[in-house]
Amino acid sequence: MKRIALLVLIASLWLTACGQKFDCSDPLSCVTVGSGESVTIAVALTLSGPDAPYGIDALRGVELAIADRGKLLSHPIELIQEDDQCSPEGGQAAAERLAQNPKVLGVIGATCSGASETAAKVLTEAGMVLISPSSTAASLTSEKSHQAGFLRTIQNDKSQASMVAKFAYDALGARTMATIHDGGAYANELQAEACSVFEALGGKCVKQVLLETGTNPTDALKNISLLAPEVLYYPLYTVDGVAVTSQAAKAGLVNTALISSDGLLSKDFLSQTKKFSEGMYMSGPSVLKIDASFYEKYEARYGEKPIAVYAAQAYDAAMMLFDAIESTAKTTGRDIYIPRQNLRAALFATNGFQGLSGTLTCSPLGDCAAPNVVIYQVRGLEFAPIYP
Repeated sequence: MKRIALLVLIASLWLTACGQKFDCSDPLSCVTVGSGESVTIAVALTLSGPDAPYGIDALRGVELAIADRGKLLSHPIELIQEDDQCSPEGGQAAAERLAQNPKVLGVIGATCSGASETAAKVLTEAGMVLISPSSTAASLTSEKSHQAGFLRTIQNDKSQASMVAKFAYDALGARTMATIHDGGAYANELQAEACSVFEALGGKCVKQVLLETGTNPTDALKNISLLAPEVLYYPLYTVDGVAVTSQAAKAGLVNTALISSDGLLSKDFLSQTKKFSEGMYMSGPSVLKIDASFYEKYEARYGEKPIAVYAAQAYDAAMMLFDAIESTAKTTGRDIYIPRQNLRAALFATNGFQGLSGTLTCSPLGDCAAPNVVIYQVRGLEFAPIYP
C-alpha cells in the first residue's frame, strides 16, 4: 500500500509540474515558448532591388548579434526574414505576414522610412514591436503619428537635417540651396527641415523640387541650374540618387556642391557613380567609435567590409530586444511565457544601454539613439568623415 501511495504521490507531483497553466493577463497577449522550441524574432528589411545593400547590411548585424548571444533563455534563436522592398506597400505586406505568426516576439526593421510607416501600424495593432536600425523620418517618432510599437536605434532626421544645413552654411560658406526630393517621408522631411534650418541661419532655399521616383532628372536639374545655387541637397535613394549625381554637372551644376544623406551611403552607390560622386558630401551616422572587433567579425563571416552603415544599429536593436525578452519572460513548468505589453514596456524603458553604435536611451516616442551624425566626403570611392 505504501508503495502504491508513493507512486500516486510522485505521479501527482509530476502532473502538477507539467500541467501548470500560465494565466496570461497581458492586454496584448503572451507568446509561449515550449520545451524544445526556439525563441523567434524576425527582420523586415530591404533584401532585394537597388536599395538591398542597406537591408542586407542590417540583416548581417542581426545575424552577428544572434551568433554572439548564442541562446536566449536556454533556447535557440530562430530568425525569420521578410523583404520590405523599401516601399510602403512592401513594408505593409511584410508586416502582415509576420503579424500572422503568433511566435514572433519582435521585428527588426524596416529599412526605409516609408516601409516603417506602414509596417509599424500593422505590427502595433498585432501587439508586436518594430525596432528600426535605419528609418530616420522625424514623423515616425512624432506625437502626432508615432505608433506605440515602434522604436529605432538610428538618429532622428531632425539632427541629420540640421547637420546638413550647418555644414552648408558654416563649413562651405553657402548662402543659397536647392533641394530635390521624391515625396516620400524620408526625403521630403529631410529637405524641408534642412531648408528651415538653413534659412534660420541666414541662407535661402531657392528651389525645392519634387522628382517622382524613376523620373529622368535632366529637366529638373537644368531648371535648378538657372538659379545657380551654391548647394544642391538631394536625400534620395539609390536609383534616383545615382541619376541626379551622374547628370548634375552635365546639366550645368558644375560649381554647385552636391550633398546627399544616408540613403546613398553605400559602396553600391559609389560603384555606380564613380567619378561623378567624387568630392560630393553625405550626411549619416558616425562609424568612428564603433569597436574594430565588430568589423573584424563582420569581415570574417561575410568576406567583405560592411556594405552600408546600419549593421551596428541593427546589432544593437537585436541585443535590446534580447535583453527585453529575458527581463520579461515568465517560466511555468517547462514553458516560457513572454507578455507582449510587458516586452514593449521593457524596450521603451531602455536606459543607458551600451551599444555598438553608442549609448541608447529610449524616449516615450521611441527615439533611442543620441544624435551622432557626421558629414562624409567621397574621396577615391571611399566615405571620409570630415565634419564636425
